[in-house]
Amino acid sequence: MAQHRLPKAVFDYLDGGAEAEITLNENCRAFREVTFRPRGAVAIGDCDLKTRVLGHELSFPAMLAPVGYSRLMHPGGEVAAARAAGEAGTGYILSTISGYRLEDVKAASQGPVWYQLYLLGGRGAAEGALDRAQRAGFSALVITVDTAVSGMRERDPRNGMKELLGGSLFAKIPYVPNILAHPGWLISFLLDGGVPKLQNIVVPGKGPMDLLDVGTALSQSTVTWADLKWIREMWSGPIVVKGLLTGEDAKRAVDEGAVAVVVSNHGGRQLDSVSPTLRALPEVVAAVNGQIEVLMDGGIRRGSDIVKAICLGARAILLGRAYAYGLGAAGQAGVSRAIEILRSDVERTARLLGCPSIAALNRSYIEEVDGTIDKRQEVV
Repeated sequence: MAQHRLPKAVFDYLDGGAEAEITLNENCRAFREVTFRPRGAVAIGDCDLKTRVLGHELSFPAMLAPVGYSRLMHPGGEVAAARAAGEAGTGYILSTISGYRLEDVKAASQGPVWYQLYLLGGRGAAEGALDRAQRAGFSALVITVDTAVSGMRERDPRNGMKELLGGSLFAKIPYVPNILAHPGWLISFLLDGGVPKLQNIVVPGKGPMDLLDVGTALSQSTVTWADLKWIREMWSGPIVVKGLLTGEDAKRAVDEGAVAVVVSNHGGRQLDSVSPTLRALPEVVAAVNGQIEVLMDGGIRRGSDIVKAICLGARAILLGRAYAYGLGAAGQAGVSRAIEILRSDVERTARLLGCPSIAALNRSYIEEVDGTIDKRQEVV
């Protein structure tokens, strides 16, 4: 439905990955290599899907991941997604690259809302956003560390994403026919005011950053471990480090005061040919050894995928494309439907496994087809 409604440039931005999209595809394929070991003849009454993440009770073990440019997918954008998450009893993580003010996004949700930080616009802009997020009541800060530069997402230049967002009418001409072929999206886009400013990247003396400036700004705003020191001084709440794939980095995050890490390869959108996150998960879980919580994203398309990740040690997973498709298709209603599909999948899978609760899931409920996951944990 999203592909039908959205122009090709917008849909492919959501759907695509970096370079040859090897990691994008491997993220999904890794789940197919894990099979279940169900318990037979088990009667399950109420199946408890709840879990706790950083002290927040979630209705099922999934939160909505930060997705940039959401307002291009639907005028409701981040506000609609946050509201849907809250109504479903789960959390939402707001991307720095948001078309809505962080205060408005937080006010829209009745559940926990975290803020994901890029250092776009420099330290001054980041400090301003952190201050605003704390005063607005965001309950955790997510620091993304895998974006030293923007990944080479080859679909974007082919589709003219830069030209469509830019100011040159002449440059847009080759891509206009596809835009006109999606009149519903075009009308809603124009009524929403066109290309939005990035309301949470307020550069001192300049105001909100233009949406087009993001690619250039990323290369000038790499997050380093040293940055966590001043960020901790600015932010009094819990800090989550997102974008780790190795046990060594996970241990460093623990040493730097993180309370959780997200095993993530940015959905296959940054460095191509890195490990699928499901394969990296056991190494990170073993490395932190219960000191902090481990979350995971990448490749989640079904509730059974969520269950497999929980069995391998994730406290919860972050949904990205899985809910963004719903947002692109139908706004808040689409996000709500995507969440409900996955929640129902999780409950059905747990019942068929003979498992009474999310808390009871463990490695005894799964086996890996070629032993890769088990061997990796043994090495650690």
